[in-house]
Amino acid sequence: MSSPAKKRKRDDPPTTRSIASFFQNQTAKKAETAEQPTQSEDTEHNLSDEALAWKLQAEWNNEQDTASPATADQAEPTVPAESDQEQKKARTQGVLSLQSSAGTEDTISLSVPFDQSPLVFNSSKYARELEAHWSAEGGNASYALLTRAFVLANATTSRIKIVDTLVNFLRVLLEGDPSSVLPAVWLATNAISPPYHELELGLGGSSISKAFKKIYGLNSQGLKTLYDKLGDAGDVAFEAKKRQSFTLVKPKPLSIKGVYQSLTKIAISKGSGSQESKQRIVEKLLQDTRGAEESRYIVRTLVQNLRIGAVKTTMLIALARAFLYSKPDEASFTVHSQQELASLKKEDLSETYSNAEELLKASYARHPSYNDLIPCLLKIGVTEELPLRCGLQLHVPLMPMLGSITRDLSEMLTKLQGRDFTCEYKYDGQRAQVHCDEKGKVSIFSRHLEQMTEKYPDLVSLVPHIRGEGVSSFILEGEVVAVDQETGELQTFQILTNRAKKKVDMGDIKVKVCLFAFDLMYLNGIPLLDRSLRERRGLLRSLFVESPNRFTWVKSLDASSADSEAVLDFFKSATESKCEGIMVKVLDNMPVANGVRSSPTNNNNVNTPGTPETPTEAGGSKPSKGGRRKALLSTYEPDKRLDSWLKVKKDYSASSETLDLIPVAAWHGSGRKAKWWSPILLAVRNPETGSLEAVTKCMSGFSDKFYQANKDKYEEGSPTVISRRSYVEYNGEPDVWFEPQEVWETAFADITLSPTYPAAIGLVSDERGLSLRFPRFLKVREDKSIDEASTSDYLALLYRKQSESARAEEVVNAGQIADQIAEMEDPGP
Repeated sequence: MSSPAKKRKRDDPPTTRSIASFFQNQTAKKAETAEQPTQSEDTEHNLSDEALAWKLQAEWNNEQDTASPATADQAEPTVPAESDQEQKKARTQGVLSLQSSAGTEDTISLSVPFDQSPLVFNSSKYARELEAHWSAEGGNASYALLTRAFVLANATTSRIKIVDTLVNFLRVLLEGDPSSVLPAVWLATNAISPPYHELELGLGGSSISKAFKKIYGLNSQGLKTLYDKLGDAGDVAFEAKKRQSFTLVKPKPLSIKGVYQSLTKIAISKGSGSQESKQRIVEKLLQDTRGAEESRYIVRTLVQNLRIGAVKTTMLIALARAFLYSKPDEASFTVHSQQELASLKKEDLSETYSNAEELLKASYARHPSYNDLIPCLLKIGVTEELPLRCGLQLHVPLMPMLGSITRDLSEMLTKLQGRDFTCEYKYDGQRAQVHCDEKGKVSIFSRHLEQMTEKYPDLVSLVPHIRGEGVSSFILEGEVVAVDQETGELQTFQILTNRAKKKVDMGDIKVKVCLFAFDLMYLNGIPLLDRSLRERRGLLRSLFVESPNRFTWVKSLDASSADSEAVLDFFKSATESKCEGIMVKVLDNMPVANGVRSSPTNNNNVNTPGTPETPTEAGGSKPSKGGRRKALLSTYEPDKRLDSWLKVKKDYSASSETLDLIPVAAWHGSGRKAKWWSPILLAVRNPETGSLEAVTKCMSGFSDKFYQANKDKYEEGSPTVISRRSYVEYNGEPDVWFEPQEVWETAFADITLSPTYPAAIGLVSDERGLSLRFPRFLKVREDKSIDEASTSDYLALLYRKQSESARAEEVVNAGQIADQIAEMEDPGP
């Protein structure tokens, strides 16, 4: 039986949709003076929309060309006649006109070979050519140039190629349009502001869908079909733009600055009418794209999922190298010539790059804002002055120092052999960085640098009471923990999450908290990062005032590797007190001998007294050039995970190892699980490339309730189920791919070499990756983002330790067997 819609189509055939109305004013006169022949009407009726549009355009053009202005005879004889082309342009200015969308692309920008080696790429040549090109379009660097960099970066999985592409792109901007460097960096890093500014686009999927329908002429069914096929909003825009073979007006070229400003306008648009305003901006951006690739990346930017494989570290490396080669014309700092860098030996070039990268990374770790970093770079370049000019600042969160993971206490004691250290309770709470200036203004930031000041008004009100005499300004760090104010009993992280996140009223607070302070990084205008932990801790505990169950110090025990029994007892007391385990931190730097301090990264292996260590000297586990391990320093190293700080958690023992993995895909279940996703493909994170590497399929540890909730979350046709992504490495073909967005804690029996899974390939074996045997889901890590998931490096480390333990056990077993054989052969008297 036909549906009502089908009946209407059958009984009342629709007339061909026409765009003749767009030219109604131009053709009205002709329609009045001449009646169209019947045959012409039939022909016109049978034309396609596009053919009809071009026919009407041609007729109108012909009419305009043959028409003579009424005032032509009155023209001044002294005025030279305009060319035909100029007259036509003057007559048609501001009038709708069909344009071929195929000819609107910026072919000059889209031909720049950014993927060449920076040692051969001629940035000056391309900068001059593009400057001339941009001058006809407003003078600013075009968005097409950024699109070109995106396309080349997306076309390769080589991290070297991605870095080279970004380096060359930034060099062209530095020499051709330095003012576009900052917005370009924001757009390339898929953000528009630092995380502590809370500037978000706030666009829903409906805004993008409406824009697709209006700008590309898609209906709901056509849009759904494309999305079901492609699974990515950017790819949908790419296909829709390709199919749009004509447009009414030639797109106004997008500039890098213009796109960034449009995104900022979207983010700051609030209140009544804001959604309509945002919608208009989105539609204008899509309308002005020139070519399918621009459309793809504009939309990916709008949905904040750029997918070019350029993580934060990659951008910092690219910036450091770009400023070695190029600078703005008016800048006075020194750069290296291409010939000079090309003549260096490979190791010398690598060292030059590395020194610049470390300086830039150190500055960014202390002051993570491109809004301040880029202007500083444009003035002074990557110099020793950079961390001083753009360094630690009140109310700008520094990136926290991180601890390395150890399997158990014995491994920790081995790593810290011969060093004094402190053990601290690892509380089950939220890490917080508290800033206070001389005027008493307080800011509180999370470990992800997000603003938490509104979430903890009780801590803000506490600051005046804990600040001792002589303390004018400070930055301290601690753990915010839910605590029973009457008994002082620690409560779980889940209870802490019940607090509201914004605009918390003091009278509405039901979950009380205590701040357990453990570090002091800034005091009275002086950064303390280069001081030893013992000194920083001493200042913290002597200059601040405890408040029972509201502000105190982390519980700690000072020890050395000889105090294994005391450390074990302390660890047990931590776990019994509802803590996750303990943090173990080196208290002092390497001892000073004969006035110099040992520093493996110094070629002469010496440092002058009092000279602060550079970031490269800061307590890592990588060997230096001489083959020695780097010194374990007790300085505070932002954004570094070092063996100077070690985590020992109750679930890190060899018998109960866990990994934090990212669900990336799944298959349809069978039997009882047919209505759910099972098994689910899990991946580790590659910190170098930003890619996700499949490591195992998990189908154990899930309850029916979780299965159903997971199926609802990753429902086919929803934005969380996507097409395959180039940054997910796996050779198989799951039934669905998930949008990577959460972290699952997973237990397992052991780690094995695998020909199927690519996780950590090249780190243990050149031909095989690593996989997990008998993986078991434990819980969703709501406190972790995918950037904090377990890495391929850590997976490889666990595999090596597992292998070492197995070999040691074999030796022990072999020795026991040998002893038994010896006893059998020689039973004794």
